[in-house]
Amino acid sequence: MRVVVSEFMSLDGVVQAPGGPQEDTDGGFAHGGWSHPYFDPEVVGGAFAEGLQRAAALLYGRRTYLTMAKAWPERAGDPFADLLNELPKYVVSDTLGDAELTWGDTTRIPGREAIARIRELRADGDGDLAMMGSPTLVRALLAEGLVDELRLIVMPVLLGGGKSVFPADGARRPFELVSATTAKTGAQVCVYRPAAD
Repeated sequence: MRVVVSEFMSLDGVVQAPGGPQEDTDGGFAHGGWSHPYFDPEVVGGAFAEGLQRAAALLYGRRTYLTMAKAWPERAGDPFADLLNELPKYVVSDTLGDAELTWGDTTRIPGREAIARIRELRADGDGDLAMMGSPTLVRALLAEGLVDELRLIVMPVLLGGGKSVFPADGARRPFELVSATTAKTGAQVCVYRPAAD
């Protein structure tokens, strides 16, 4: 499976809490819901739908899983929600108990086993292992060279700080731009894949 990451991102690389004020307030982050003014159903919504077309399963970190598990089951009947609800899910967590894995077909991966287990998933089967949010996990996978495609929905706003998906270890990791589409809101959907150095 390919690991395909889709992220809402500000111009300064922030991915924290694009969906709502209480989504993630770590570090005093006060801009929750910042992506809403730039959402374009056709281009931005289409990018997320396209990112899930080949999905065989979903992969999340703990916080994103809990947010998604709370939001999407109640939206059954919407094609995007139905797809999210039906796909098998993996969540990387050392703290979630089995009783908290309430969203459909969910398998917990302990944090210490995450990299090895995701390597196994990449080597197995067809389709994509789709990711959204989960900045800590995405950062770890980028650092290990385990991301096969980045789908960045870059919004025309600076947030001045917050969580990022990019490793800050000084390593050079070249990517190639596969496609770029601009929405009428100014959001850009940019698809990148690892490039030879």
